[in-house]
Amino acid sequence: MAAPGDTLEEPVSGLRIVFRKTARDTSGELLQLDIFFRPGGFVAGEHVHPRQEERFQVIAGAPWFRIAGRRDRLGPGEATTAAPGVRHTWGNDGDDELHAVVEFRPALDTEGFFEDLCALSADGELDRKGRPRPLQLAAMLHEYREEIALPWVPLPVQRALVGAVARLARRRGYRGRYAVRSGEVSTAEDRGSTEA
Repeated sequence: MAAPGDTLEEPVSGLRIVFRKTARDTSGELLQLDIFFRPGGFVAGEHVHPRQEERFQVIAGAPWFRIAGRRDRLGPGEATTAAPGVRHTWGNDGDDELHAVVEFRPALDTEGFFEDLCALSADGELDRKGRPRPLQLAAMLHEYREEIALPWVPLPVQRALVGAVARLARRRGYRGRYAVRSGEVSTAEDRGSTEA
């Protein structure tokens, strides 16, 4: 479980995360992060947050954003927001490190998603575009279905399809929560969830 000041790195996409405020610190209302991208760094793919607003405040650097199909560039002191259910992605378009403060409201378990993604990267389990293998991705999309979804499949259809593929993934040894360095694994199944 993350705490303020903890740092995660995902070197494939050039991402570094420093936790400012966690779900535990804010009674689940807010996850606040310092996000850094090296030059050319990027988010692994366009996505949506079904129940969360994501706000980006640029501190330094030259990010690009694509929100709801519109591409923009922002500079230091500028901010933008992706509302719940709005497809978006972003990255560093500059020659210097990008620094932004990113907020997720409500926090949900987004910090767990980032911990798992960075653990996968540390174990060499992401492709060159920063994505997990398809079965691992399905397991994670099922586990983190309140936090993240694919933008091109309607949510009810996606949840049904991802649930079916996640069951196959579990049979093949994949888990929605990747084993972090401590060796601790917690899945919806492990917590007694009856959702498929």
